[in-house]
Formats: sequence, C-alpha cells, structure tokens
Amino acid sequence: MRRSSLVSALLIANILMATRLTLTLPFSRSISPLLSRSLSQLKQFPKSHPCPLWSSSFSFCLHTLRKSTSPIRASSSFSPSMAASSPLNDAVEGNPLLQNFDFPPFDVLEPKHVRPGIRALLGKLESELEELERNVEPSWPKLVEPLEKIVDRLSVVWGMINHLKSVKDSSELRSAIEDVQAEKVKFQLRLGQSKPIYNAFKAIQESPDWQTLSDARKRIVESQIKEAVLNGVSLEDDKRESFNKIEQELEKLSQKFGENVLDATKKFEKLITDKKEIEGLPATALGLAAQSAVSKGHENATAENGPWIITLDAPSFIAVMQHARNRSLREEIYRAYVTRASSGDLDNTGIIDQILKLRLEKAKLLNYNNYAEVSMATKMATVDKAEELLEKLRRASWDPAVQDIEDLKEFSKSQGALEAGDLTHWDITFWSERLRESKYDINEEELRPFFSLPKVMDGLFNLAKSLFGIEIEPADGLAPVWNNDVRFFCVKDSSGSPIAYFYFDPYSRPAEKRQGAWMDEVFARSRVLSRDGTSARLPVAHMVCNQTPPVGNKPSLMTFREVETVFHEFGHALQHMLTKQDEGLVAGIRGIEWDAVELPSQFMENWCYHRETLMGIAKHFETGESLPEEVYLKLVAARTFRAGSLSLRQLKFASVDLELHTKYVPGGPESIYDVDRRVSEKTQVIPPLPEDRFLCSFSHIFAGGYAAGYYSYKWAEVLSADAFSAFEDAGLDNDKAVKETGRKFRETILALGGGKPPLDVFVQFRGREPTPDALLRHNGLLQVAAS
Repeated sequence: MRRSSLVSALLIANILMATRLTLTLPFSRSISPLLSRSLSQLKQFPKSHPCPLWSSSFSFCLHTLRKSTSPIRASSSFSPSMAASSPLNDAVEGNPLLQNFDFPPFDVLEPKHVRPGIRALLGKLESELEELERNVEPSWPKLVEPLEKIVDRLSVVWGMINHLKSVKDSSELRSAIEDVQAEKVKFQLRLGQSKPIYNAFKAIQESPDWQTLSDARKRIVESQIKEAVLNGVSLEDDKRESFNKIEQELEKLSQKFGENVLDATKKFEKLITDKKEIEGLPATALGLAAQSAVSKGHENATAENGPWIITLDAPSFIAVMQHARNRSLREEIYRAYVTRASSGDLDNTGIIDQILKLRLEKAKLLNYNNYAEVSMATKMATVDKAEELLEKLRRASWDPAVQDIEDLKEFSKSQGALEAGDLTHWDITFWSERLRESKYDINEEELRPFFSLPKVMDGLFNLAKSLFGIEIEPADGLAPVWNNDVRFFCVKDSSGSPIAYFYFDPYSRPAEKRQGAWMDEVFARSRVLSRDGTSARLPVAHMVCNQTPPVGNKPSLMTFREVETVFHEFGHALQHMLTKQDEGLVAGIRGIEWDAVELPSQFMENWCYHRETLMGIAKHFETGESLPEEVYLKLVAARTFRAGSLSLRQLKFASVDLELHTKYVPGGPESIYDVDRRVSEKTQVIPPLPEDRFLCSFSHIFAGGYAAGYYSYKWAEVLSADAFSAFEDAGLDNDKAVKETGRKFRETILALGGGKPPLDVFVQFRGREPTPDALLRHNGLLQVAAS
C-alpha cells in the first residue's frame, strides 16, 4: 500500500504521521519537510492489487530458530536519561516508549503508556529543537544531523503506538492517541515551519560548496526546502495560523474516517444456521465462518454443522462473492460492503466533504489551484501526465472489459443461470470464478494444498538469495512481538553479517487488526544514528498480511493471489532493508517519490509466474507432490483473464481520486457521489448501484497518503513491468544472466533509496527511460492499445 515518505525528505516526518492506509499499505503531506509522509502510512492500507488479496491462510511453522550471534545495530536513540530531564519524570519512569531498546518493546507497551510517554518525549524534543534553532549553522553536522535525530526519535516512538493501533486496536489505545495527537501535530508543524532551519537549508543551497555535495545530500536539501514551503513556512502569521488549524483538523478527520471504516466492518455479521444458505462455500471459508461463530459465543459451532457467521472482513466477504451459490446472500453481503460507513454514527459522508474542503483551502493558502497540484509537487508525474497515462490505459482496457461481461453473460446462460440476462455486481465475481474454472480448469480452493505458507516463504527467501545474494534466517525471540503468531527474521549478506531485520504478522484478527496488507518502517538505515559510531544503524521493517489463520489441525494454505500479495509486500520490505544509503533522510523507502515507491513491490509479483520460482514453492503440503505442469501453464494463461475489467477497476479508483482533488467543488452543485457516478460512466461497464457508497470506505485517499496519488499504482506498474522485462530480455532460463540482472537491480532500485531521482535510478538500471509496452503486454492489452 503503500504514499508517504516516498517523497523527498518528506520522509521521516510523515513517518511519524502514520495514520496509514491499509491495503493498503498507508499520509498527508502535512507537516515538516521531514515530517511529511511515511510508508508506514503508505502501506497500511488495503493492498490495491487488481485482484485484491482476499482470502485465507497462513500458519507458520518454520525451522527452528538459529539465533544470530552478531551484534545488533538497530536501536532507538532515545534513552532513559532523556526522560529523566522531563518534568513528567515520575510519570514516565519505566515507560517502555522512553527506554533505550534494540527493538521496540511491543510485548509490554500498553495504552496507559501513551499519554505520559508522548508528552515527555515532545517536551524533550521541543527543547532540543529550540537549542538547534539557537545554534543552527548551514552545515551538515550543525543542521541536518541534529534535525534527523529529532525527527527519527519521534518517528520511532509514534510509529510504535501507531503500529500497535493497526494490529492491536482497542478503545483505550484510540482514546490515548486521540488525547496526544494534537500535541504531536503541533510539534510537527512547529518543526516544519521553522524559519531558522529553512534559512539554513537555503544557505547550504546557495553556498559555494553546493556542487561538492553528494547527490543524496543535494536531494535532502532540495526536498527540505520544497517541503518547508508546502508546510507553510512562507505564510504570514494569520495565514499560517489558518494552515495549522487545517492540518490539525485533517489529522483528526483522517483518523476518524479510518476508525469508522474499521468499526462499520466489524459491526456487520450474519448468522446462518441452514447449510443450504451457504452452499458452494469452500471448506476454508466454512471453517472461518464457524470460527467466527465460536468467537461470538456459539461454542459448539463447526465447519460441517455450523452455525456460521459471515462478516465483511476480506477473507469472509470475498469467499461469499466468489463461491456462494445463494444469489440473495451474495446480494445482501455486497450491498452491506459497498455501503459501509455511510449511515448512522459511522457515516463518513460529512467527513469526506470536510476533508476535501480543507484540502482545497490548504492548496489555496499555498497558491495552488487545487489539492492535486499540491500532491504532484513532490511526485514524478504532473496532473496532466497522470491523466494522460490513465486515459491511455482506459482506452486499452475498455473494449476488453466490455467483452469480459459479454463472456460472463454467455457462460452463465450456458449454465442455465436465471440471472444470465441481468448480471449485476453480486454476480460478476461468482460467475468469473466459474468461467475461470471452466476455461482454465483452475479452482483456487483446490490449489490451496499446493501453497502452504512455510513452503511459500522458503521459496520467496530462496528467490531473494538467488537474485540479490542475501540470506534470510528465523530470529524468533530476538525481538519482542505483539502477538504470538508474529515471526521475526534476520537478513544477512553473503558474508553472513546481519544487514536488516523484519517482523511478519500473517493472520487476520478482525476484532483488533486493520484489513489489508502493508509494509511499514520500524527503523531506517542511518549513519547518524549508528549505535557504535562506526557502522550504520540497520533497517528494520514490519510486513503485515490479513489471511485466514489455521483452522483446526490443518496448516495454513494459501490462494495464488495471497502468494502474490506476500511477494508484493516483501518487495517493499526489500527496498527498505537492502538500501546502501547511509543518509537516513533518504535511506530505503524514504525520499522516494510517491509514484515510484510501488516499483519493487509490483516487480516482485512477476516472479510468481516464473516457472522455476513457482514450481519451487508449489508442493502439496501432505504428499510433497509438485504442482502439475499443465496447471502451471494454465495459471500463466489465466494471468490475463479479465485483464480489461481488473485494469478498469484500478483506473476508476485513480480517476475518481484525481477528479475529487482537481475539479470537484465542495459545497457546489455536485455531490461526491455525483462525481463517482460521472467517472464510473467511463470506467465501469456496469454502472454502480444508486446506493453505492464505496467512497465512504476509500481509506487510501481519506485515511492514508494516496490523496491525488492513487494513480501511482498504475504509474509504478509501468515502471515495474518494464524493470521485469530486463530479466525477460536477459533470458529467464539463463541463471547466470538472471543473477547478474538481479545484482544490478539490487545495486540501483533497491540500494539507492531516495538519494537520486527515481527516473535517474530507473535509467541507471534499465539503460533507458520507461515505456508502458511491457505492462500492456503482460496484461494482454498491447494489441488493443496499438489498434
């Protein structure tokens, strides 16, 4: 999901601001150059994948822990002595947020620690900022290094509680965060609008030494200056006060939006006692539904005899839409899903209007015509270029999407479906699955036994070793975790030295965990924050999915789409972990333009269709039998199945996002739903229902960092497909050439972070600028585009 940080130095700051997106993956450009967006927000939103990752399974029985004996470099630079100088000393003694730690103490962190911990931290950082402003000089040691320490400290600590809110939500934690959020935003604004710091960066840029700076340092200076302006540093006092009020309000509204979506999703449940009503649901879905029933007090519920509870959580929802023969059940669940958070106390309609109104006011204060222009100021694309790409892809996708619907009508008619002449939204997914099964003889549920989580992860780690020369080993027990299902891993280079770590939280926990899949930052690589004064602090990442936990004695088995999802999030993690950039403000995912950050994640998905990679992980969990060759060939052939429809789906999201942030006038003659319907006329073959309120749960743009940036998925898809075509050109069956190309990918795309413009990095890897041809070819749409 991933878009925060990506841009320039916006980085860290946002890091802090993690309100997140889920799939995806989830920011707002708010606050300081450094406090400006983070991938944490970025990917904390549902993954926006043409076929989102809904479904189930993950059990993780990996090998025994081989603990590393190498010293740990990852660590927070916040020590108990810092808390000691705080006036809240008595309240914060022993507070895990303020301790010196190698890895965050997630096992002991509780809501009661948030208020005193954050207030003590902000008090300390305020005094450090005042000292920096008094003594600031236009030099790296006197400006950037102390600034990075301030920003990083807040990002690490705020990131801990924000992460906990995403994976272990509670009313107590929400309340605590809400109480200190305004104080945190106030400090970020104070930092982002610091004129002494802004003037010092300007002085560096104008000094005779400017040309001697490295590319990475120039990028940091330029992006800090740009972000400071976007954060209101140049505004007069009254305008700055208005700007700050807007930022505070946007932060609150964004958080409330996300909470309403989560609560509305959790609120719906349908109890079923008659098995005929859920005919067609696979065993995994029945097991999940029975498990939900047990958790709601139906102690004797079983997959075989029920009762069963259907929810709007992704694995449950998608199973019904794909497999339930009961059309009225599909309709009921679909209508509930597309009207989430659109009525009663959880209605997000007013929140959306207010968010759009405030974003437009913010843009006007900064002398932009609309919020999309503000958003594009720190991206690769411009509004015109983004719209041009979307329209090109839309034209290539429309006729194939129309044909997709005709194919479904014809097929459902051949199967005697009463609804064949009137297929609608709750029929499309169901009949698409039946057609896929008929056309390619592929049943996703029947493939699950071939994709057990341990085998998939082993295959993914082997691929990373082959392409990038790294070893990944279990390191459970080395770092505290927030749930017993969470795994911890160490990444080592070819010499066996640790270079990064990551957490992996695979299972859905509807009562406390956000939907979607995302990668998030814990620590970034940094020379300044070195623990021993010599080697850089090592990066640490979160990798979070939302799949069905093991049911009964059965291990966790995955759908093919879930395999793609894990590869996707791991691509993000690789860019964070394999960076060789020591300047913390542009290391890993920090400082990378928003519309380029999905490149590594979408790139990794391509390997799911690579014969050697897929056949290496597709082993039956009981017999060890390999996936039959003919099934592999069918999977590859099915890759372009309904490509036009799936492409249009993403283009609809991207287009309505841009429309709302360019042409929509809050309070004007059109409502947000009028805009949605108008965009749908060109991007949906079947018009949305009159009561469709999908915007009320569009967390990417209203609770995360994709506002006027959802097009980034398609923009980066062009980059990722073209990058993968370098491996195709080298020859995917040529191990030596693949490894050489993989090392080059690591040394450019994965290593350089935000230290160079992403277009320059791409050209350094590919030898030329990107074209959309590979994407259209992979989707089977190249001939359509050409014609």
